[in-house]
Amino acid sequence: MRFALAGNPNCGKTTLFNLLTGSTAHVGNWPGVTVDRREGVYKGTPRSGVSQKIEIIDLPGIYSLSPYTPEEVIARDYILEDGPDLVINIVDSTNLERNLYLTTQIMESDIPVVVALNMTDVLRKNGGSVDARELSERLGAPVVSISALRSEGIDELMRTAAEAAGKPRNGSSIIENSCMGDAVRDIARLFRERGLTNPVFRAVKAIEGNIPRGEADLAGEIEDIKGRIELGEVFEDDFEAAAADARYGGITEKFRGVVTLLPGARGMSVSDRIDRVLTHKLLGLPIFFIFMYFVFHLTFAEPLLFTDLVTDGGVPSPGVMMQGWMGSFTEWARGAVGGAMESAGASAWAKGLVADGVFAGVGSVLSFLPQILMLFLFLSIMEDSGYMARAAFLMDRPLRRFGLSGKAFLPLLMGFGCSVPAMMGTRTLDDEKERRLTIMLMPFFSCGAKLPIWAMFGAAVFPGSAGNAVFAIYAIGIAAAVVTSIILRKTILRGAASVFIMELPAYHLPRPLNLLIHLWEKTRGFVIRATTIIAGATVVIWCLSNFNFSLDMVEPNSPGSIVGVLGRLAVPIFIPLGFASTPEAWKAVVAIVTGLIAKEMVVSTLGVLYNPEVEGDALEDETASGALAAALVASFSPASALSFMTFNLLSVPCMAAVASANGEMRNARWIWGTIAFWLLTAWCGAFIVFHAARLLGF
Repeated sequence: MRFALAGNPNCGKTTLFNLLTGSTAHVGNWPGVTVDRREGVYKGTPRSGVSQKIEIIDLPGIYSLSPYTPEEVIARDYILEDGPDLVINIVDSTNLERNLYLTTQIMESDIPVVVALNMTDVLRKNGGSVDARELSERLGAPVVSISALRSEGIDELMRTAAEAAGKPRNGSSIIENSCMGDAVRDIARLFRERGLTNPVFRAVKAIEGNIPRGEADLAGEIEDIKGRIELGEVFEDDFEAAAADARYGGITEKFRGVVTLLPGARGMSVSDRIDRVLTHKLLGLPIFFIFMYFVFHLTFAEPLLFTDLVTDGGVPSPGVMMQGWMGSFTEWARGAVGGAMESAGASAWAKGLVADGVFAGVGSVLSFLPQILMLFLFLSIMEDSGYMARAAFLMDRPLRRFGLSGKAFLPLLMGFGCSVPAMMGTRTLDDEKERRLTIMLMPFFSCGAKLPIWAMFGAAVFPGSAGNAVFAIYAIGIAAAVVTSIILRKTILRGAASVFIMELPAYHLPRPLNLLIHLWEKTRGFVIRATTIIAGATVVIWCLSNFNFSLDMVEPNSPGSIVGVLGRLAVPIFIPLGFASTPEAWKAVVAIVTGLIAKEMVVSTLGVLYNPEVEGDALEDETASGALAAALVASFSPASALSFMTFNLLSVPCMAAVASANGEMRNARWIWGTIAFWLLTAWCGAFIVFHAARLLGF
């Protein structure tokens, strides 16, 4: 059997999906679009009494089945065309009336429906209650009270759903009791005579102006039926608005009294009291920036807070500490593989390729995985607790000055994790100019793949102040986004920001299972790239640095190697940026070029090029780390290091991000123009940072 989960955003649908599927869940894409398709298999319990194999499909969060957004089209088509055995409609009991708008639309289909009345524990805490039995009788579908966050009522929900899935039902519409009732019944009869499925749902949509494909010959008869509807002066001929009004009116009338509130329960909730501080017009933004500063400090700082005043050298932050442990492990693995190959009599070039090339490159990137996980953990906590939506609300007013709405803040914030899904998230923006602008600004919000660059240069060139250096890079990115957005909005992307409307969910403690799933989904792409793309690219770089154009083996990274020749050709372009004026400058240039393919490759390339002859991982082994640090200090001043970091921050994120941007823009001229914009901005930004840093004495 196949069950579909449907519900409004922030209703607890994803939490329920994670509870039902656990480790069986996987994420793909819906056919023809890049909206995530989440599905898994129900991992039943003995208490549920459900023995059948049940596939769970998590439909996108939507407010209605009207086909305006890609998410609404996906949900509508899956329910109507693919025909799941049952729809579990998750309803937020603290916002019952609004959530029932979608419920009444689903009830118009012929698919069996079970309503999962979620967050009843929150409603009780606020002094209210829902009569689930009365709601079930008035709705005409089973209703089960649950708390997905506390894992309450889940077994009963699945037991009820399994029983309802085998029972046929006919759709019914709440607007049949309005002035449009006769028209709904007459048009539904026409569709039944044609053998169409879900005739009531299709009849309501026909009244709203959406006649089913292949039934255009009924258009005249449908218009005659609609002509008998008396809408009044308020709506005139706007049947869609009239249908929405009739639906809300029916919901208010039919379900009055289902929710009861105790005397005094209508006062401020806990979330409201918290929001008085966190969304305060003066305190909100400073609190948000302070929080983000501590996120970066706990992830990258060495020493932690003021521990250097108490102990010699201080205590490293959790992120730096775990990065050291991971580095030790990757160094051990590299030594073990190298030793095994030497014992097996492998040739020197084979040992160098595998141990010094693949394992050194991949290991140096994976050593930063703990810090990436830690940053993702903080972002997941913000998202799961409800604070992420507040951050978007807080940023709406300042973003609007630069031609963006608060809705654009969410994709931009996702860019701190990975630019690929962040660019996919721009499809929630209705205005095409705002969507293009957001995509063009995306690389300026440092993704997880760039974190190893910041961590490496922070430790080598900015000892004792790595956290401040990383924070400065993030600040540079935000400043670049502000300046370029103003320029673009006044030139090629003229126009005002779109209207921003967003629901603020109630605060709650993040669920550990949700956090773990979020971390896995956000980091597995990084790990996959590190073990596939980066490994392959490392092999290519090793070959280019160990062979000349005659394919003769030369000294690693010598001027006569292929990579040495190519790097020197591009050096003049980067001389004004400050980091291309030393004899070793071509190595930094090569690292920038490989970073255009995948930013994770920058660290691997620098490790291979700058530290080829020292045994051990160039970033973790004590001897190798010292050699790498000495090489970086000899090649980079603090000003040129900031310039190098700035260029990598603002330039093309990676080829995967370019492909994602192309999929969202769907215009060859715009995508090539965007690539040129990224490269030009990176060059100008690095130039400004270098010369400003020199003026400041760096």
